[in-house]
Amino acid sequence: MYLVLIAIVVVVLGTVITRYRYVARHEPEEQSTVTESRWVRWTLTGIALTFMLLFLLLPLLAVFVEALRKGWDTYAAALTEPDAWSAIKLTLITALIAVPLNLVFGVAAAWAIAKFEFKGKALLTSLVDLPFSVSPVVAGLTYVLLFGANGWFGSWLEAHDLKVIFAVPGIVLATVFVTFPFIARELIPLMQAQGNDEEQAAIVLGATGWQTFWRVTLPNIKWGLLYGVILCNARAMGEFGAVSVVSGSIRGQTNTIPLHVEILYADFQSSAAFAVASLLALLALVTLVLKSIAEWRAEKEHKLAANLPPERPRDDSAVPA
Repeated sequence: MYLVLIAIVVVVLGTVITRYRYVARHEPEEQSTVTESRWVRWTLTGIALTFMLLFLLLPLLAVFVEALRKGWDTYAAALTEPDAWSAIKLTLITALIAVPLNLVFGVAAAWAIAKFEFKGKALLTSLVDLPFSVSPVVAGLTYVLLFGANGWFGSWLEAHDLKVIFAVPGIVLATVFVTFPFIARELIPLMQAQGNDEEQAAIVLGATGWQTFWRVTLPNIKWGLLYGVILCNARAMGEFGAVSVVSGSIRGQTNTIPLHVEILYADFQSSAAFAVASLLALLALVTLVLKSIAEWRAEKEHKLAANLPPERPRDDSAVPA
């Protein structure tokens, strides 16, 4: 148990230290622009780190302490019992469907908003942000209103022997809704900052739309895209509110990991609940590490591009007429 806790602390601290060392080594310009005195910066940094320690790191450690308190056998039994395994599989299936869908929708929405001017652009941008402003429970109730037994399409679905609510399709729909902005919101400012010059140059040189996207746009946004996918996947696997409304919380059938944890805890099986919850905590740590790697690689490429020497103008006089 203690080895696991030590490993978690090492991973978190290693990520923070690596990030700090990279910033300190590669961003002297940004540091030189700070006008606050040293004690103000250290005070603000100390407050931020203390806050993260109390409200982020310690709760994660507490989850693993409680999960392993009764030993590895109890921990393994909680993860391998049929209902827990069913919840894990359903969570993975939901993420495997929702994340690729959001990848396509997010790239398309970001491409349209950042690269083109059209009527309704402000409305589309607001719709991208809609899941951030709507409670997940309300989103779940909306799908019940549409696809439930007494909903708008309920009778049609029943006549064709289709089931959305209290089934996997409803869980996927609710997850897609709450995770939709993560990829789009990561790509929109990135694409807007990059502009259209490189795409227009590629089109002038004869590239097709697909070639322009695959060879020009995608390499420029790959780390931002990866960052958005990581966050989207973490939210998809940890979503509770919307999924709890549309799933019905049927054990062994429509329970995802968060719902299974809630049911175990309500049944006073705290050790099993924390054991399953530790999977989500591990996901958070993996997300943190991958997010830091993606940010580090993106900043590294940005620095390398900024330090490239400017192109020398062509000497047309040297070309024979």
